[in-house]
Amino acid sequence: MIMIYERIRNLREDKDWTQQQMADKLFINRRTYSSYETGVRSMSPEILIKIAEIHGVSVDYLLGVTDRKEPY
Repeated sequence: MIMIYERIRNLREDKDWTQQQMADKLFINRRTYSSYETGVRSMSPEILIKIAEIHGVSVDYLLGVTDRKEPY
């Protein structure tokens, strides 16, 4: 599970986005998004899919199943 948290943080930081900007894109509270990045809170499948879509990566990449970022 640690892979998810590292990867969503790294993808966000690569775009120089703040946690607030990501939270706004997901229509959630910044604290909620922050808890996803730190692993305090689990993400719903819907949020995981939305994060993958926002960053243009596959859910498998976020989950650590593959190192290929490209969605299928």
